[in-house]
Amino acid sequence: MPLPHRAGYDVHFEPLARTPERMRDAGLAPGPVLVVTDTTVGGLYLDAVTAAFRDDGWTPHALAVPPGEASKSLLQYGAVVAWALGVGIERGTPVVALGGGVVGDLGGFAAATLLRGLPFVQLPTTTIAQIDSAVGGKTGVNTVAGKNLVGAFHAPAVVVADPATLQTLPEREYVSGLAEAVKHALLSDGPLRGLLDRDWDAVLRRDEDVLPAVLREAVAVKAAVVAADEREQGARAFLNFGHTFAHALEREAGYGAVTHGEAVALGMRAALHLSASLAAGQALPPHGPLPVPFAEMDAFVARLPVPPLPAALSTDTLTAAMGLDKKRHAGRVRFVVLDGPGRPRLATDVGPAFVAAAWASVRT
Repeated sequence: MPLPHRAGYDVHFEPLARTPERMRDAGLAPGPVLVVTDTTVGGLYLDAVTAAFRDDGWTPHALAVPPGEASKSLLQYGAVVAWALGVGIERGTPVVALGGGVVGDLGGFAAATLLRGLPFVQLPTTTIAQIDSAVGGKTGVNTVAGKNLVGAFHAPAVVVADPATLQTLPEREYVSGLAEAVKHALLSDGPLRGLLDRDWDAVLRRDEDVLPAVLREAVAVKAAVVAADEREQGARAFLNFGHTFAHALEREAGYGAVTHGEAVALGMRAALHLSASLAAGQALPPHGPLPVPFAEMDAFVARLPVPPLPAALSTDTLTAAMGLDKKRHAGRVRFVVLDGPGRPRLATDVGPAFVAAAWASVRT
């Protein structure tokens, strides 16, 4: 599917073996190509991908980093850059990220900064990457101060998302990644929510007859937003729904202790409680019934089977971590809230009682 975006790249839902053909279509000529993956994904798909490159006249060089969020670091970024420079690169040498969001962000940041910018290709192999992180051009790494605080916007030349790769994901990773599809459904008024309502059980089963349509619709929501606001100066900020809570949770729990999708699912429920409180003009009881339509949206998110907020994390600690969020504006934390399905807005003047009640709402 074409991404209606000034960078002009396409998102293709098809087998990974077609990557060289799609790169040619995007104007990339065969030659050296760098493939960044992790050891888990590499064990499944790297041989087939590099064989496809060789068959098409490319010379692939591959690097596999350790799997997991810990690899999304300045230390690992330095290792990737040193490897790439050691291989020998030119400004036309593509960097291909084969893996999930960590590999995509890490490889993309290397592509954005090596020789001041190399062509970048995304081959997302996880739910969350195919739905969200591989599309939009955000790259970066985490630091001890917070998530994604060092990075760059660097649009891929092409994205090839093979739905078959989702069949090999561990159940926890597959299901938690669906949080981004749920988020896109709440932010839009298109067909995605209806698809998820109708086919939710089939989606959880990874039904190959259902999944591609859900993936395409989820990407279409993000594509439309990114096309209008590539650099997050306006409406793209709405895609951060739930993420202000989620990033604080990830930071304090430890990156990888909860998956990003699990954190986003909890973050969306907290954000919906905050949305309802702001609509009511008072901090609502943490575990009381929410008014319509917030109760319906919360039930929609609650179908995601994710663990509750870790009991060891205090509300004060989590709230303090929000102050490190990179999306602060004029020193204030910005929250994305919903006035209803498909009706997001930004809220900055949020009192501490509202935030505390929102955090409490996702505790058991």
